[in-house]
Amino acid sequence: MTKAGRRVPMTVTFLEMNARPSAPPPPQPRGKVAILKSEKPPAHFYLYLYDAIGSDYLWVDRKKLSQAALAEVIQDPRNILYVLYTEGSPAGMAELDLRKAGQINISYFGLMPEAIGRGLGYFFLYHACMNAWDFPIRRLTVNTCTLDHPRALPLYQRVGFTPYSREERFVELIG
Repeated sequence: MTKAGRRVPMTVTFLEMNARPSAPPPPQPRGKVAILKSEKPPAHFYLYLYDAIGSDYLWVDRKKLSQAALAEVIQDPRNILYVLYTEGSPAGMAELDLRKAGQINISYFGLMPEAIGRGLGYFFLYHACMNAWDFPIRRLTVNTCTLDHPRALPLYQRVGFTPYSREERFVELIG
């Protein structure tokens, strides 16, 4: 159990990719798998994904926003949410922020706990990156931290991201 107001230290690693992934495409996962773009996602659906995926990793930033402020961010046409589905149920999310000219940032990327370890992370991240490179950009960025899944950083590097900076920060927990 975490306590609201408590500050937890973390190291954030910032990564970039300056060209389409040169890594080989992943094999199609077994079963029914689909990646769908969520058009104007309602805040409650977004928060369901955000909490289910990020609660173990202390994702809190979007939970600090009011419903109206969150809706403004996630429904902005320059913010794209892709949802990974397996067997008809949500299994992951990839949020791409296109608000900076010539660059896209993967704001959030993750899998539901039951989807981890099934080979879906590489598949989903690879396709999220390829979708990002369909836009006229020169740079794709993402960051991860020591509170994220231990395979997050190696996964980003496997797809083709390279670290360019690290920072020590704190996350302030909310109730």
